[in-house]
Amino acid sequence: MTATARYLHFLVFSALIFSSVQAQIDTNVLKKFVPPLGRQAFHDQVNAQQNNIVKSLGKGGSLLMVSSNEDVNFLVTKTATVKIDWLQYILEKDTIIKDQKKVRYLRGITNLLINLQKDWKANLFSPVNLPAVIAAYQNCVELDKRRMSILGYIKKLDYATATPLVRSTGFDDNQDIKICREELIRKYCLQYPEKTFTTLSQNPDMPFADSLIKVAGPKYPKQLYDFAQANNKLGYTIRSITDDDFIKAVVRMAKSKDGQQYFCFLDNIVKGKVTYEQIDAAKSDSVLYYRLLVKTQMDYVGRALNKDTAFEFKTLTKRLEFKARENFVNIINGLHTATAEVRFRSIQSLTAEELYYLAVSSDGSIYTSSFVKGVYPLMMKKINNRGDSLLASLKFDRYRKLIKMSAGYNTLSNFLSTFPPKKNPEDESDAEILMKAFVGRLELGNGLEDGVDVADSYASIAESIKPLANEMLKNVQLNYKRNEAAGNKRGMAMYKILNNLFLSADTTQKIDLTKELGIPPVYEVPYSSMTNDSGKVIMQVFFYGDQDGQGIFKGFIGMYSNVNWKIDGSNKQWVTITSAKGKPVIIFANKPLPEETGEDEKAQAALCAYMATNKLFPSVTIHRGHSYYADATIQQMFPSSKIVFLGSCGGYHLIHDVLAKATDAHIIATKQIGDTKVNKPFFQLLTEKA
Repeated sequence: MTATARYLHFLVFSALIFSSVQAQIDTNVLKKFVPPLGRQAFHDQVNAQQNNIVKSLGKGGSLLMVSSNEDVNFLVTKTATVKIDWLQYILEKDTIIKDQKKVRYLRGITNLLINLQKDWKANLFSPVNLPAVIAAYQNCVELDKRRMSILGYIKKLDYATATPLVRSTGFDDNQDIKICREELIRKYCLQYPEKTFTTLSQNPDMPFADSLIKVAGPKYPKQLYDFAQANNKLGYTIRSITDDDFIKAVVRMAKSKDGQQYFCFLDNIVKGKVTYEQIDAAKSDSVLYYRLLVKTQMDYVGRALNKDTAFEFKTLTKRLEFKARENFVNIINGLHTATAEVRFRSIQSLTAEELYYLAVSSDGSIYTSSFVKGVYPLMMKKINNRGDSLLASLKFDRYRKLIKMSAGYNTLSNFLSTFPPKKNPEDESDAEILMKAFVGRLELGNGLEDGVDVADSYASIAESIKPLANEMLKNVQLNYKRNEAAGNKRGMAMYKILNNLFLSADTTQKIDLTKELGIPPVYEVPYSSMTNDSGKVIMQVFFYGDQDGQGIFKGFIGMYSNVNWKIDGSNKQWVTITSAKGKPVIIFANKPLPEETGEDEKAQAALCAYMATNKLFPSVTIHRGHSYYADATIQQMFPSSKIVFLGSCGGYHLIHDVLAKATDAHIIATKQIGDTKVNKPFFQLLTEKA
């Protein structure tokens, strides 16, 4: 139950008995009450805060509007006005309380109300809790005035009620106020366990630190790992815990120089399924370590299907992705000019499942040829060309990613053909069932990645497997109706977007995505959207200083060595090409200076800085270079880009990264080969049209 729900239950109950409480409050007495002159100023301060509350929460009505429940609003209103007045009155009439104490309690009420209003504005606490706070303050006064500890009472309160009391200063001379403040820290950590370690690092001497660490540690292992490494009191406290196997396991990792190598296996280490010695035997061998990661991933996936989520499952997956790219994909990408035997030697020993995770872990970074000529055919060979068996062995983990990549690399038809045929003509084949699932129940995902993968794949499927694309569209529409019937707004939104995107791929449908989805035009880039305030179209071209880049640059300059253009190469790091006829166009291109000394990077950075300083923001960005340079271009490109030309192999697979940088960009990219013969016509067309 949430804190707000608890307050509402308390207040509704309180409202039912308010009439009996009200009977004890004589409003006529309150009207005649005049505080002693010596304490009048302290009462005035309380009254001022009451007025502030009424003004801020009253909204011109007779009730303070803090809830949709009228009983709650009634009780909060009476508390802010009558109940606080009555508390002031009984403090003055109490013969046990000495004058100095009365001043302290009145100051405490003022501080309490000031702090509450700050907390309400910051959404830390809710105004609906005001009656509980004032009632608790009065109870603490009853204990404190008799020199009794308020600690036992504070322990019974929730964090939102106890905090204003302890911080009010009204009870600062109570015998256990120090322990009460510590109790607030304990309550806070239990209510917000994700903030436990940060809170304890700021308050390292708490006597209950051990117990809080044991509660928060299994919920937030990464925080436990990080704080266990710290050279401070909290780090020492964590490392001193010896009666908790989970804490001990994390501490051992945190103290090891190879801690990150172990941490992703945390759950299986704690459960005794894998030992440090087994990891040690594998960690120095890239294949063995990767193999252990894949084995553990498959184990964790199976457990997750049975509602048993392993500690640090996401950390394991990220580690697996990192090692797949670092130890295999980057290597075979880098050997793109070598023979197939040399290039793919490092992946020959991997199983089909290990190759699968290598593929789905490297979406966006694996080269077209690395996938099409290496990983994919070897994976299918090792599973005896049975895609259904492969997915079954993996429990369909991340299958949407493989389908999306297969569609993008034009291997989907081949993959689906490896599934067994229909047993009966009226049945659905396994491949059809898979593709129906591919589009189905996207609303159940935690994020949008699955939906993006479906959207990404459609255009490729529509080009190469039109009947399958038609089925995808039909299934999207059926899923929309299913979500509509269930009232699932998230699902309805996702499938509405997919439906419009799929339909818009067919120009005969004349779907206006600007009207339907509120996004810029998809199939055209108006000239007016590309010009800057001076009416000029600014273009930026990124070149790289390898041998190929230097050769391409010469050809690029040659394209503009005519009467239609003026070329200024006086700058050491870039050239400026300006149109001499037609519409005003300025092209900035860094020179492909030697990459060995990093001069090409410096030239790109200098050009970007110059353009930013002079507010020459490009609406067209062009990448010319191998695909392994594309990330550098995307990182440096300006968000102002309306057209992005990725003149490298497999640039299509970087669409997501481009859109993350320039959300309105239209992207020109190839799925496979990108060289001068492909790119030059686009260059000429683009500059002529501009």
